[in-house]
Parts: sequence; structure tokens; C-alpha cells
Amino acid sequence: MAKLLLGKEVTDALNSDLQKRTAALREKGIVPTLGIIRVGADPSDLSYEKGATKRAELVGVEVKKFELPADASKEDVLAAIDQVNADDTIHGVLMFRPLPKHLKADQNEICNRLDPRKDVDCMTHMSNAGVFEGLDLGYAPCTPAACMEILDFYGIDCKGKSAVVIGRSLVVGKPAGMMLMAKNATVTTCHTKTVNTAQICRNADIIVSAAGVLNSLTADFVRPGQVVIDVSINWDPNKPNAKGGLGGIAGDAKFDEVEPIVEAITPVPGGVGSVTTSVLMKHVVEAAEKL
Repeated sequence: MAKLLLGKEVTDALNSDLQKRTAALREKGIVPTLGIIRVGADPSDLSYEKGATKRAELVGVEVKKFELPADASKEDVLAAIDQVNADDTIHGVLMFRPLPKHLKADQNEICNRLDPRKDVDCMTHMSNAGVFEGLDLGYAPCTPAACMEILDFYGIDCKGKSAVVIGRSLVVGKPAGMMLMAKNATVTTCHTKTVNTAQICRNADIIVSAAGVLNSLTADFVRPGQVVIDVSINWDPNKPNAKGGLGGIAGDAKFDEVEPIVEAITPVPGGVGSVTTSVLMKHVVEAAEKL
């Protein structure tokens, strides 16, 4: 039976540390504050916003919300970003992406309007450059950063290990690979055009699966002794739920097949996803501490 790498244990430790740090900042007259910019009312955005607001309250971070209608113009969104850039009491900014379809062509311009010093979820090109070049510019995306927090908390040393990242998005896959390399792992990235992904994964010590495909990581991909970080959030219509019916959240891993084989694995739910909002708050606190 694999060791479960539980997000709750990681978040409890992070939250305890953040509570001390926010208290220290407040003693200096600094109230660490997150600005949230939301265009429209997408249900997934609202859900994450609710969780982030609750986590902020728990650790002592204030939240200021900038809610724009779904048909907001580019100028409206840029004005909101200019407002948070100019507000010295806001230390970090989260803007929900993707933006509505009518703003898709302008998304890069809009994102890069944000001051990188307040970019706590890697929204700007400058922050991405910081991740890829190992520089202190902005902050890494919260999801791959949560993966690293889990590895650190459970004492999983990446040095000299072979790591495979499944997925090459700028949100998870690519930054996760760079962050693993920063921990001195040897990293291979697999994607939809990779040949023999299962074989490549079996040879790895650490697998970070961010494919976003239900049941795509099966027993054929793993071997004893591996650590599996399952990043994805998928809907499994056949998963038994607490209400006695079917339908629930699941990761990429076919959990019942993979868990008995590997050494350690993050469950879904209860793994990486539960750590991301604490990482977001950590970034806000770090930004406030840099004042």
C-alpha cells in the first residue's frame, strides 16, 4: 500500500507558518492583502475565489475584490489592473484566466499590465522568465509550486532522481519541469506526441501527471518505489460518492491500479489541489515582506 501524500498535512504546516508571519507583519503596520480580479462569474472561478477567501481569512490575509461583468472591455480590465498596481496596500494579485472569449486576443497584453512584484500566480511573462531562469521575478504558478511544497514536506529528495512530467502547459507542465530541475532532478517532459510514454514513466523515480485526462495513468506507467504527484482535476461519472451515488472528482491516475504498486501518491481530491490556495497566500505574504 502506497503512502498517501495528503494535502491537509502540508496546508496545516503552511497555514501555521503563515499565521505567524502575517501577525509579525501586522505588528509593523502592514496588512498583507490579496487583490482578486474576476471578469464574469464562471462557476469554477467562483469556487476557487470562495476557497481562496476562506484560506486568506484563516491565515490573516485581507482580500479586495474587483468584480467586472462578463462583457467588460479590454479598457475596463486594464483600468482594474492599473488600480491594483497603484494601490500600495495590495501586495499580490490574482486574476482569473482564461478571460472571456472576446478578450482572448488581448489576454497577453492584459496580463502583462500587472506589476510583476504583485504577480503571485505567474500571470506575466516576467514571472515566467523568473521561473525558467531561476530569478527572483514574480512568483511561480501556484499549482506546480504546490507540487514542490508536497515533495519538500514529505522529505522527498529530488537530487539525482529521474522525474517525468506529463503535460507541457505553461500553467503546470513546463514550470513544474523547471522547478524539478532547480531541485537537481533530471527531467523528461511527455506530451500528446510522445512515443512510449508508459515506458518512459516506468523508468522514472518521480512522476508528475498533469495531462488532465481521466484514467490516463494506469498500472502500465508505474513500478514499485515511485512517487506519483497527480495534479489533474477530472470528473469521473463512475466514481462512488459520499451520497451513495456515482460521480466525483478524480485525477489522471487510475487510483485503484496505481496506488498498490507505487511507494507514494497524492490522492484526488485531497492532494495537490488542496495546497494551491495556501501557496497563493504564501506568495502574498512574501510580497508583503519585501516592502
